[in-house]
Amino acid sequence: MLKILVTVVVSTVAYVLTNLVDQSGDELWKIAVAVVIGGSALIVQYMVDFEQRLVTVETGHRERSRELGVQFNQLSEAAGLLSELDEAGMSTSDARRLIKSLNRVGQQGPEIVKAFARSEVENLASVVTDLTGMTAHWPRDNNEWLIRLTECARRTIDATSSSVDQPFWNTDSAGPYLDAQAEAMRARGVTIRRLFMIKEEERANPDFMRRFTRLCQDQRDAGISVRFLSLPLPERSNPRPVVARDVVIFDSELYLEFEPDRQEGNVQTRLDADGRRVDGHVRAFNSLWATAAEPAPRPAPSPGGPA
Repeated sequence: MLKILVTVVVSTVAYVLTNLVDQSGDELWKIAVAVVIGGSALIVQYMVDFEQRLVTVETGHRERSRELGVQFNQLSEAAGLLSELDEAGMSTSDARRLIKSLNRVGQQGPEIVKAFARSEVENLASVVTDLTGMTAHWPRDNNEWLIRLTECARRTIDATSSSVDQPFWNTDSAGPYLDAQAEAMRARGVTIRRLFMIKEEERANPDFMRRFTRLCQDQRDAGISVRFLSLPLPERSNPRPVVARDVVIFDSELYLEFEPDRQEGNVQTRLDADGRRVDGHVRAFNSLWATAAEPAPRPAPSPGGPA
């Protein structure tokens, strides 16, 4: 309607101007001139409108091309990452499942669920980033790492334990750990050795040794090879003093160390796969294992005594 109105106005003005310029001319010629000028005005309007739309289309096309370029680069980067994961022997299906699940949580989960998911992803990213340097730390006692690494072991698990005087083995945390070890031995043929380190005064305590013997026998019944050392060792058998530490070596390729505080509580978990340090722990364990003693078997209950 606007174009028609402009065309009529321009034609009318052209007709009036023609009459003013040539008042004696043919009337038909004046109308023809007005029509031609009005038609030209209409065509010019369409040309201007077409140019504006063309500019809009070109601008939109450039913007869309830029967005497609960014998306293509992102897709290429994602495809490259998945390809690198596949080349590294990692599971690309788990990575896809993680991304899809995060997307669903972000779209429909409440804020606290989103915050928890972000926190878990950040923790995972932090641990994996640390593992690029073959080591990772956790500020507390991390039984989840202990169980997962037990589930990942394929050949051997060698552990030193200085916590026999603590109630760990009677807690709920010990159950899943021992279950994972039993499954590792049954399903994958993993060999497990546990070296307990006790103090001389504890060895001289009959009540302690009774509990300790029961603990050792329970683990031996589960298929775990058990030995123990009394600290400090005589200087002639080991000139270097042995420090009682809780260390678990998996497949002689990685170890998990629990670093105690002054109250002998585990406050930091360290995962280390550095070859030089792992080899040092393997040699130290084998040396201590060779000098360790096997615990006495559980005493049989006396006839008529308590079971």
